[in-house]
Amino acid sequence: MTTTEEPFRAASVIKNIGRGKKGARDMLRDEARTLYGHMLDGSVSDLELGAILLAMRIKGESVEEIAGFMDAAEASFQPIPAWKGEYAPVLVPSYNGARKMANLTPLLALLLAREGVPVLVHGVLTDPGRITTAEIFAAMGLHPAHSVADVHAAFGAGQPCFVPIETLAPKMAYLLSLRRILGVRSSTHTLVKILQPFAGPALRLVSYTHPEYLDMLGAYFSMAAPHARGDAFLMRGTEGETVADANRANQIDWFHEGQRTLLVQRDAPTDDLAPMPEARDAATTAAWIASALRGEVPVPASITEQVAQCLLVSKELQQRTGDQHGEQR
Repeated sequence: MTTTEEPFRAASVIKNIGRGKKGARDMLRDEARTLYGHMLDGSVSDLELGAILLAMRIKGESVEEIAGFMDAAEASFQPIPAWKGEYAPVLVPSYNGARKMANLTPLLALLLAREGVPVLVHGVLTDPGRITTAEIFAAMGLHPAHSVADVHAAFGAGQPCFVPIETLAPKMAYLLSLRRILGVRSSTHTLVKILQPFAGPALRLVSYTHPEYLDMLGAYFSMAAPHARGDAFLMRGTEGETVADANRANQIDWFHEGQRTLLVQRDAPTDDLAPMPEARDAATTAAWIASALRGEVPVPASITEQVAQCLLVSKELQQRTGDQHGEQR
């Protein structure tokens, strides 16, 4: 006689989280991990899945919920083997692209890679109405990686590596894609921006767009994120991207071993605008970035500062990791 496992029922969860912003109850970390694990595995019906995504969109995520979701997310894919070198890997999520101004995320990644930093950029390949980092990289002859071997080959060649979310975390990619159906972002959009796919520590560059996420993500990195996963920089996104605004420095908070340090103070608005590409399309942006790398046009000072901070912390993180491994031996 064979038995079949009872299908997961989300009604009790939906009842608690679906009562609106004021009446809803937050899930505990274990509850959130279990729920998101079922969502990733496809064992939640389409009707329940839609209800969960919209309920969480209205309610907003708690620190415990994000932590539980991330526990399930990181268990859903194979981690990338740690990279040995002078610098810890730097992770640059790119899920927004450019709408009004040129997307300079590829410039940030290329400047870091030129200094010897292993840079992994992850995100979407295309997004209607936006110019993605992947499209700009392609215009520069840098194509997506589809395996661990591709990632390590790019690092070894001193080039940034772009990994589509479909390759990096395919189960998360499906949940991310539901935005095209529902018309709104979901918790998965927050999760992919704080994802840490390496088996060893890495420096995450994390951006937020709405002020409430500054508090929530600040609390997450201070209290709920495992310190062994590495450090994080948190800043207001430039059209949602993690590159500094070309015309003013973004505030950057550094989270390390449960501590929070203000690295860069936000600049006041200025009329002295930095040189920028004449248009935001991929080809024009790629050509301008190539000119900046050759020194023909100046790199915006705010991005230069961001690169400098990344270099310092990435190197310190790698040294700290090596010291900890030495103590364990």
